[in-house]
Amino acid sequence: MATMRDIKRRIKSVQSTQKITRAMKMVSATKLRRAQERAEKARPFFQRTQDIIRGISATIDPDQHPLLAHREVENITVLLFTADRGLCGGYNHRVIKMVEQELGDFPSLKLITVGKKGRDVLKSRGYEITRDFVDIPDYPSFDLARELCQILVDDFIQEKTDQVLMAYTRFQSALSQRPLLLPLLPLEKREMDPQEGRREYIMEPDPYTILDLVLPRSVENIIYGALLESKASEFGARMTAMDAATENAQEMIENLTISYNRARQEEITTEISEIVGGAEALK
Repeated sequence: MATMRDIKRRIKSVQSTQKITRAMKMVSATKLRRAQERAEKARPFFQRTQDIIRGISATIDPDQHPLLAHREVENITVLLFTADRGLCGGYNHRVIKMVEQELGDFPSLKLITVGKKGRDVLKSRGYEITRDFVDIPDYPSFDLARELCQILVDDFIQEKTDQVLMAYTRFQSALSQRPLLLPLLPLEKREMDPQEGRREYIMEPDPYTILDLVLPRSVENIIYGALLESKASEFGARMTAMDAATENAQEMIENLTISYNRARQEEITTEISEIVGGAEALK
């Protein structure tokens, strides 16, 4: 049975942990507000860019640009976004689990990881990590998306990979984040609505020159959008996890306080019984 000193020591330890989790929750909440604002402001632009590119690709010959060429899939590259740090609930686990469930049995799977957690977990499980990017800022710049795009586009054009997928977490709310596996290369064609009709795009000087300029930019935009969504999801998941940890710590403190009071009452009762017994013995 734990003594009063042991229980009091545990209470102090849990109180110290609670102070840390409460502080981490407040920091994550502050970062979330800014990250959420950036992600939501960028979302319509990136979504519209993706729709326009799909619309253009639906009206032209795929052979006009290598980023539109569909080949037999023998090699797949996955761009995976996770966090550099833990303490964010199931945020990292969900997106890693999705990749393993969807592509874990594919024989020629290569990964480019953004974040330490995805890199460390998948590397320990025997997956091939070709490139890794760690220590990502809380509010990443567009330069990282540009660098990732250049690597993926070069590998695809040189036929080092036949398909590029992007695994990230889409922010919905602080309590809800959704892992997604998005085809990135070759760029998808949009299914044309028969009632909408075929939309023709006039391109100057020629389609290949325009596509050669626009398509890599669109890939950069999509990657940057996923990066912002992932950061917002990370902060939301961490804030929720720290809030739950703070509440659990408070519950532990209350239970330990009850145990401490019971032990104190038992000790007082024992002392009174000894005093009464001693007094009776002296009579």
